[in-house]
Amino acid sequence: NADEGDSGTYADRMIMEGDPFVLIEGMTIAGIAVGADKGFVYIRSEYPHAIDVLSRAITVARRANCLGKGILGSRYDFDLEIRVGAGAYVCGEETALLDSLEGKRGVVRAKPPLPAHKGLFGLPTVVNNVISLATVPVILAEGAAAYRDLGLGRSRGTMPIQLAGNVRHPGLFEAAFGLTLGEIVDDIGAGTASGRPVRAVQVGGPLGAYFPRALFDTPFDYEAFAARNGLIGHGGVVVFDDTVDMARQARFAMEFCAIESCGKCTPCRIGSTRGVEVIDRIIRGEKRAENHTLLTDLCETMRLGSLCALGGFVPYPVTSSLTYFPEDFGLTAPLASAAD
Repeated sequence: NADEGDSGTYADRMIMEGDPFVLIEGMTIAGIAVGADKGFVYIRSEYPHAIDVLSRAITVARRANCLGKGILGSRYDFDLEIRVGAGAYVCGEETALLDSLEGKRGVVRAKPPLPAHKGLFGLPTVVNNVISLATVPVILAEGAAAYRDLGLGRSRGTMPIQLAGNVRHPGLFEAAFGLTLGEIVDDIGAGTASGRPVRAVQVGGPLGAYFPRALFDTPFDYEAFAARNGLIGHGGVVVFDDTVDMARQARFAMEFCAIESCGKCTPCRIGSTRGVEVIDRIIRGEKRAENHTLLTDLCETMRLGSLCALGGFVPYPVTSSLTYFPEDFGLTAPLASAAD
């Protein structure tokens, strides 16, 4: 799954452009481990250089007998094929990705069955992201203990943290889990590019929660973020200064979902459109208290009722904006606490 569509993320692209052979090796090992003889790399069309570099690397690997029949004289067969997406964000979801690979419109499938039981063309299929597969050769080379010793709590190993947005030093920084959000933004990123105070940071792509500076002591690991109603996702960290309008950012989350929804489930398809309308009413100052209650109820419906993470995660940026930045909605802090 190289359909890296989250805003502020580019780790997959840098891996495929900078060291495509580590992905090829990781996928080959994974294929041998599960008994598969064919692998697909689904890359978003917006990555032309990654497509070109990876294509040439696959050709080199075939010539060296690292792909194809009888890999390196062994009894194992494994080959890779690149498929290019058509720009649909929802195809980053594993089952919509499988539909797209089959030549269909990318629509999320109901589970069960899971792809591991019935996936591509009805066959058992393992779907992993680029970072996971590119890590496999490193773990086998260095040993599981060396990888396990990195990180914090249950979040082990490293994460390529991608700094973007209004930040002085954007870029990719790979580190073990456990740095605080403040260390990432202030020490590594050196604050905002504008020189103004940091007001909010969104971690986890367009569906990630907005954290204020008061939460910058949060360790960068899955459990710590989940405990504060956030998510790490693909490791993207987007920084905003004090000129950002958080009500507009919440509206953008709903609008993004409405545009990118595959349309299969009602909470995502209709809920996101209604969400834009409700936030617009709040921004205009129409019955703010009533519409705030309606919005939080709608977010809960989308979170619990959506078929996949697109509709299910939209509440993260919306409710976090309401909770930590109520003034941008014309609300008082006590009223916004209902979003907790």
